[in-house]
Amino acid sequence: MKLSRVKKAFRDPYQMMLLMNDIKKFALSLLQVAIIIGVAYVILSPVITMFVNAISSNKDAVNPMVFIFPEAPTLERFALAAKRLEYWPTIAKNLLYVLSLTALQVLICSTVGYGFARFDFPFKKFLFGCVVVMIVIPSHTIMLPLYVTFREFDPMGLITAFLGGPINLMGGPWPMYVMSFFGCGLRAGLYIYIFNQFFRGLPKEIEEAAFVDGAGVWYTYFNIMLRNAMPAVITVTVFSIVWQFNDTFFSNLFLIGDDIVISKKISTLQAVIAGEDKILNPAIQELYVDAGILLILVPVVIIYLLLQRYFIEGVERSGIVG
Repeated sequence: MKLSRVKKAFRDPYQMMLLMNDIKKFALSLLQVAIIIGVAYVILSPVITMFVNAISSNKDAVNPMVFIFPEAPTLERFALAAKRLEYWPTIAKNLLYVLSLTALQVLICSTVGYGFARFDFPFKKFLFGCVVVMIVIPSHTIMLPLYVTFREFDPMGLITAFLGGPINLMGGPWPMYVMSFFGCGLRAGLYIYIFNQFFRGLPKEIEEAAFVDGAGVWYTYFNIMLRNAMPAVITVTVFSIVWQFNDTFFSNLFLIGDDIVISKKISTLQAVIAGEDKILNPAIQELYVDAGILLILVPVVIIYLLLQRYFIEGVERSGIVG
């Protein structure tokens, strides 16, 4: 701000008003920057702390004078953590499991959301209320019925009729695939709601033009409506990948092996480090755990960075904010 303008403002009331507006805008900008920096620090502080711990040497870990910047940084912890986690084969299986579930959820939930948005059928409001209930009710409240259902899986007695008795789906990922196929998988209620809101915002003239040209319902849905719903698809894809990748509740409930769900393996990393590598100091063990957590975060962060622009656009257009 120029000094001559300040002197002129004291002589001219209009210039004084402009000067005060500039000062208010500058103060507001400083406040916004301070808030953004504060929120970013709160969010990133745990990640920064874990990264510093992961690259710290044993000497740095016990040195009270070391803060933020280690004196002798090392990447040895990442190498050992990756070895004990069997990182590459486990992460490949985990991503295959997560991406297949995500694709299934996007297909099923988008179809259900489209049906709620465009068609009238008996008990529509009641069924959509059930979808809302799926969002509200915590998964922990239905864990026992889920366990019993898949421990002795026999829908409507069909399995008994063909095989002579129920089958046990525990110990593998099949319960998650069954739940996702029937539209009640992890956070499926939210995904249906997102697609429903998005399809309701698309003009009906698009479908009417397709029907006039002789297109059927399924052709219109897959080739026209779903292509126009790509922002919602990206939003649900990112949500599903992140939540499926970090899920430990259903993986523990259904006894899915840690060779498929890498997030379960991190809980035993400290014990493995102690047993295999004879590192008995708990403070040093924690440094390896931090390195393992950062390795697990890498795929999710990469996926989010690649889809960030589409994800934000999808959130804004699907009506789940504001």
